[in-house]
Amino acid sequence: MKFPSGTRAPPYDAQAINDTIQRALASAGLDTSTGPMREVTETIRRALEQGSAADSPTSPAAQEGVIDVEATVVDRQDESVDDPVKAPAKPSGQKPGSFVKHEFKSDAGKRPYKLYMPALAHDEPPLVVMLHGCTQSADDFAVGTRMNQLADEHGFLVVYPEQTAQANASKCWNWFKPQDQSRGAGEPSLIAGIVGEVAGRHGVAPRRIFVAGLSAGAAMAVVMGEAYPEMFSGVGVHSGLPFGSAQDVASAMAKMKGGRSGMPGMKQMPMELTRAAGKATRPVPTIVFHGDRDHTVQHSNAAEIVKQAQSAHGAAPGADAFKESTQTGEARGGRRYTRTVHANASGEVIIESWTLHGAGHAWSGGDARGTYTDAAGPDASAEMVRFFLALPVTGYAGHGL
Repeated sequence: MKFPSGTRAPPYDAQAINDTIQRALASAGLDTSTGPMREVTETIRRALEQGSAADSPTSPAAQEGVIDVEATVVDRQDESVDDPVKAPAKPSGQKPGSFVKHEFKSDAGKRPYKLYMPALAHDEPPLVVMLHGCTQSADDFAVGTRMNQLADEHGFLVVYPEQTAQANASKCWNWFKPQDQSRGAGEPSLIAGIVGEVAGRHGVAPRRIFVAGLSAGAAMAVVMGEAYPEMFSGVGVHSGLPFGSAQDVASAMAKMKGGRSGMPGMKQMPMELTRAAGKATRPVPTIVFHGDRDHTVQHSNAAEIVKQAQSAHGAAPGADAFKESTQTGEARGGRRYTRTVHANASGEVIIESWTLHGAGHAWSGGDARGTYTDAAGPDASAEMVRFFLALPVTGYAGHGL
């Protein structure tokens, strides 16, 4: 596992993890001193004590509010790991774009962000909003996803809102908190404010704004599509979670595990912690990537995201039945995948889902210099950009919030 320069993984602290779980369970209103939950907490404690003996520098920190863990980073074997879209190489002699840090402030608070502007941006360029995962930064996420290289090729802008350690100890977007899952408040309003600021300053095409993310950032991208459907024409979800699937740390941890505990001797989480996902109602085109060996956010969450998108589109006025087709293949880096597309009556692909066989919790086709990356492909960044730019130009024609 790689960490940003000058940092290292925090030590594995079994007691701190156990204390965090106890607080999370208590916040969910569960009595851990008697009854079935006492046995549950004892099982967790024993499992943590066993795990602490095998502690390593790459073990994740477990702090209150930390609902993601470090992913295994696979060293890059081949720079051409994409399939079927080839990763872009910057044309010889092309001038580099600018990558500048800014800060957005509103009544909801403030957040830093970095904006990448290619040297040859289009008039009224599209905008891709990239939401990083836990422990990541804008720079790290840009390197790992290579999204700025794609911006050079296609002439769009990329903005990377950054979570702060003050808002979440591991810099996770707080997708699981009720106040951060709706329009007009909390982190969704801050992200929307950043988008509005960038779009207004740089003449972004109003119907060509897209949002994508990894893990906690992917879960927040789903929230943004639901909370601000007039702003975003497409959503990209890599290793994320469905809308409304958690209300606190405890339910977030349970949902990430697909309703299973991951602890020896404790197969199923209590029903109180496995609440059903909320219902997405906004029909925003969505592309989903997820590894079927992701043990941080279980692959079952990807299927739920697709079902939510299908339901939202199916409920839209005048909606037609989708035509579904599936293909399998192998990326140049050796990763097998299954790709399923859902097209409308006009043949436009509105929902697309990629299952990455054997992949864990990492950005598919990413650069090994960034964290949370799997170089074996296919190239999730290139595929998301292809999906976004092929979408019909529809939706709201302004940047109003």
